[in-house]
Parts: sequence; structure tokens; C-alpha cells
Amino acid sequence: MMTPRRLFVGPSLRRIRRDLGLTQADMAADLEVSASYIALLERNHRPLTADILLRLAQTYKIDMAALARSDGSEITARLHGVLKDPMFADIDLPPLENADLATNFPGVTEALLRLYTAYQEEHLALADRGVEALDGDEGAPDPVGEARRFLAARRNSFPTLDDAAERLGQTLTDEGGLAKHLLTRHGLTVRRLPTDVMVGSVRRLDLHRKQLLLDDALDAASRTFQMAQQVAHLEMADVMDAVVASATFATDSGERLTRRALASYAAAAIVMPYGAFARAAEAKRYDIEALARQFGTSFEQTAHRLTTLQKPGSERVPFFFIRVDPAGNVSKRLDGAGFPFARHGGGCPLWSVHSAFRTPREIVTQWLELPDGQRFFSIARTVTAGGGGFGAPRVERAIALGCAAEHAGRLVYADATPPAPTPIGVTCRLCHRTECTARSAPPIGRQILADDIRRTSAPFGFTDT
Repeated sequence: MMTPRRLFVGPSLRRIRRDLGLTQADMAADLEVSASYIALLERNHRPLTADILLRLAQTYKIDMAALARSDGSEITARLHGVLKDPMFADIDLPPLENADLATNFPGVTEALLRLYTAYQEEHLALADRGVEALDGDEGAPDPVGEARRFLAARRNSFPTLDDAAERLGQTLTDEGGLAKHLLTRHGLTVRRLPTDVMVGSVRRLDLHRKQLLLDDALDAASRTFQMAQQVAHLEMADVMDAVVASATFATDSGERLTRRALASYAAAAIVMPYGAFARAAEAKRYDIEALARQFGTSFEQTAHRLTTLQKPGSERVPFFFIRVDPAGNVSKRLDGAGFPFARHGGGCPLWSVHSAFRTPREIVTQWLELPDGQRFFSIARTVTAGGGGFGAPRVERAIALGCAAEHAGRLVYADATPPAPTPIGVTCRLCHRTECTARSAPPIGRQILADDIRRTSAPFGFTDT
């Protein structure tokens, strides 16, 4: 006969009590138990009984199913993900011990998770400081770098935003969509105005007239996304504040850029709810165009959302994402797949993301192999921003979405792409493929060969020492 599983919900119970503004003594009086018993429950020294679960639900109008699911499985999954880091490879860490730690010592576990996140941020910051020193910019403030390090340290995954967005998404469905929700909940009417009237804005909240103004040139996917972003600012600000508060920023601009990235993340989570989107991604084998049609989103929005599917316990294929302009400038970079992006200098010209401009709007697939033997699968395509009318300015960019080779078989694109990898480097300064004819700079640490008696076909020849 199977033994019933004991339910430990200490952290969730503590959060509920604090949200209600109650002391342990207050809650104990409401539930007709002792304050010491509440303390034991919160420290996971006692399991939650069916009787206490029922009293909690009746007294505080709590969803019993939601509380019963808060059994530490998410924090266990987060801990398990952290302990996969290579620096722990020589330590025997059985999954059962990880689960015991998360269940019985939730405070210690949360402390470890925060320390690891801080370590990741400092690790990335140290790498960037080394690059700044090479470029002669050491000490210069870099708000864009701050925001990128914040996202990278958390693998661009924010489960609290995903959870809040899913709850909000159900409300939106019941109320008939974003526009009706804005009117019902906030008294805001959505109006579309010509570009010249918007004066450079694509979205503006006019609180005086109780209107949300949108640029009439926006396409349907962009209008929906902008409405979702405004809803996120209005209703998820507290969740975003809590996420931002988990880090320290050297510049105000870095914090603002991070908050902007979180608002975009929240908007994507509202339009493409985690559970439904993750299931659809697997069912459609990560076909970006098919997913975009299902959720009414753009190609770029959909590709971007695929990089966020790393919610502990519900992970999907880990992707990296990059967006570049025709000059090679990087305007967005997200890594959830361990891809070593260039932190200074240009990227490798042999990567198809740079040649995608030759075939606009067509998906270009490519197997990539780095000098150390790592292989990745890449999907690249151009995307357009702006436009919306004759003569309206447009910006053409290329985006690439990729994953490690071991996950490529789950993608529909890999079926028709022969696994013949293109040898690329991270950047010329760090790539030691000496025969590469596309090289624009010599690698660090190599001596240039004198060419008074011989000129190589590659841009640079190197000595053997």
C-alpha cells in the first residue's frame, strides 16, 4: 500500500501570512492552534495536515489546490539546475539530498540560490571589465552591459513574472481581450492615432483623458504587444519591482533598461502564456512561424519568447538569441544555451546571421562548430521594424536563434539541414583558425609572419611560435 506523501509548504505559508499582515500569533488564533505550531509549519518541521489546509482555505479564502502544489518542487528544481554548474562537477550531489535540502531547509536553499545568482552576475561583470581594459574603456559606465548581465545571470527566465502573467491571462480571456480589460479595469480607451500626431511614440498613456494611444502604423502583433506591455506596467509593477530589487545597479540607466526588459518579458508572457506556449512549442517542434500564427505574434516576438522557456521543472529547449543590423552592431543578445558570444569586436562573418540580409524574410539554417569542438544549430532570418506606410522609415535587422547540437533533433528545421558544420569563431581576436580567409584581425598572442618572401592566401600569416 502506497504511503501518503507528506505536504511541506513552509515558505508559502510564511509568504501568505506576511501578505496578510499577520503575526504567527495572529494566524495561530485564527486557526485555533498554537503559535509554536505555526512556527514549526513555516520551518517545514511539521507537514501540513488536511485539517489545517481546510482551515486556511476557509479562513483566508485561499485556493487549496494552489497551496497544495506549493510543496517545494519549484525551489528543488531551481536548486538542481544550479548544482549542474561545472564547478560542482567533482562533488557527489544525489538528487534526493537536493530535495531534502530544499524541503527541510528552504531558507538555506534560498540563500544558496541568491548567492549563486550574485556569483553569476559578478562573473559576467569581471569578464566585461577585462574586455573594457583591453579596449581602453575600463571604468566607463555601461548600462547596456549591466542589463545584459542581469538577464544572463538569470538565463532570461523569471518564473514569478510567468506565473503572474498566466493568472492575468485567464482574466483577460474572461473579459474579452486586452482592450476590453483596459477599459473595464482601468477605464482606459484604446485609440489609434497617425504617426505624426504621436510625435515619435508608438505608445503613450494619457491619464488626463483616460486613453491609451497607439501609433496607427503598428501592425496587429505590435498593437497587441504594446497593450500587453501597458497592462504589465499597470498590474505587474510590484512583481517587476521585486525582481529588480534582487540586484544592485551601478547606474540608473542600467536599472531602467533592466526594468524595460522585464516589462517586455511580462508582455510576452501575457500574450504567450508559459504553459500553453511551452506545450505548443513542443507540439509544433519549435516551428517559429507556426507558433507566431497560433498566438498572433511576430516572428521576432515568438523567437524571443522561446529563449525564456526555462521555468524550473518545466524546461524546454534552451536557446540563445542575437539581433544584429547590416553593419554587425548587436542590439539584443540573450543566452540560455551556453553560446560564447563575442564581448568585444565583431562576430564571425561565417555565421549565417550576417548573410541573412541577402535573402530577406527567408529562414536560413546552419550547423556551427566552434574551435573547441562545441556544436550548435542556428536559425537566422531578417525582421523589419518601423514602416507601416509608403515612405515610412524602416529598419532591417537579422535575428538568430540557436541551441546546442544535442537539442537540435527536437527542432523541425534540423530535419532538412545536413549536419555538416561551418567552422566559426567567437570573434577574430579569440579565434585561432589560422587558415580562415574571412579573418579581419589576428588572434591575441600570435606573431605575424613576415611577408617579404611569402604572402599567404589568408589575410594574415603566423609564425609557429
